[in-house]
Amino acid sequence: MQRIACHPESLTQSPFHYCPGCGHSIAHRLIAEAVDTLGIREKVIGIAPVGCAVFAHRYFSFDMLEVAHGRPPAAATALKRLMPDRIVFSYQGDGDLAAIGTSEIIHAANRGERISVFFINNATFGMTGGQMAPTTLLGQKTTTTVQGRLLELHGRTLKVAELLSAIDTIAFLARGALHTPRHVMRSRALIQRSLSLQMEGAGFSFIELLSPCPTAWKMSPVDSVAWMNNVMMPYFKLGVIKDLWKRK
Repeated sequence: MQRIACHPESLTQSPFHYCPGCGHSIAHRLIAEAVDTLGIREKVIGIAPVGCAVFAHRYFSFDMLEVAHGRPPAAATALKRLMPDRIVFSYQGDGDLAAIGTSEIIHAANRGERISVFFINNATFGMTGGQMAPTTLLGQKTTTTVQGRLLELHGRTLKVAELLSAIDTIAFLARGALHTPRHVMRSRALIQRSLSLQMEGAGFSFIELLSPCPTAWKMSPVDSVAWMNNVMMPYFKLGVIKDLWKRK
């Protein structure tokens, strides 16, 4: 294990472009810290999403790949199979993974691909203006659900981690959050465990991270933290959902 510097070596010096209160910058730092702690910067390959984090390749000082919307699990599969000694992760938002990329994530998990997936859930399509996403909560107002998401019209909010929990070939499955120091530290541990399990040869691992989005939610950063506590977290329960690797 390596000691973490004040500024992680796995982050560049480029200023983040994210809105005030957004969780993406926190998630980037947590991944960088985990990579530095594990000493794997020269072996890591990350895949950026189409969405608010489309420019994630600017911020990490290791190899990054940009692929089509929803397709990171397919690209990660190819990279890991061609270069099994590399540590491969995809970084995806809820529009990228839970909407257009639903089939990709399910089949990659079902194949037990030896990759790590970091899924940022902010309950909205952030980059394109705050439209309803599969993860939008019932009653939540967006630019396409101006009266709030309705069960009879839009269906129920998709719980991606619970959906994947039915797949037997997943080694590690967990959900964290990015809005308070306590939750940030717990999320960092989940990210590091996912990467370390891949180093040990474990199969597919999936870390969902609840993230505030004050801009799309039309809230102050402070109010968005309260909304996460009072609305998001009661529906999207935090914790380790599946950990099969520890049994081996």
